[in-house]
Amino acid sequence: MRKILFALSGAAIAMAAIPAGAKDKTYVCTKWNNGVCVSTHRVKGTPPYKIGYVFGPSYGYTAYSTLPGSVTSYYHLDSNGRYVYSNGYVYVVDPTTYAVTRVIDPFSQ
Repeated sequence: MRKILFALSGAAIAMAAIPAGAKDKTYVCTKWNNGVCVSTHRVKGTPPYKIGYVFGPSYGYTAYSTLPGSVTSYYHLDSNGRYVYSNGYVYVVDPTTYAVTRVIDPFSQ
């Protein structure tokens, strides 16, 4: 009986030692091939840019044709829209205000 209690207390201590931020991990694509992600990278945290962030008129926006085809079709992205593809996230940007209106995580699909 003592061994069981000792093992259970050790397991409880081990579970309590897991950092709270360990659950906040996601995967981002580092390499695409024909619209399919072939290489991923595990990262921690949230997207670097949130809804409302302003990129500005002189920012180097991503052309629609260079976005992964699976993302453009799944999220119904417009070929006339303005996008930023950075850090594994696709940011939909309002063309008049240059503010982020939508943050897309391709791995959430």
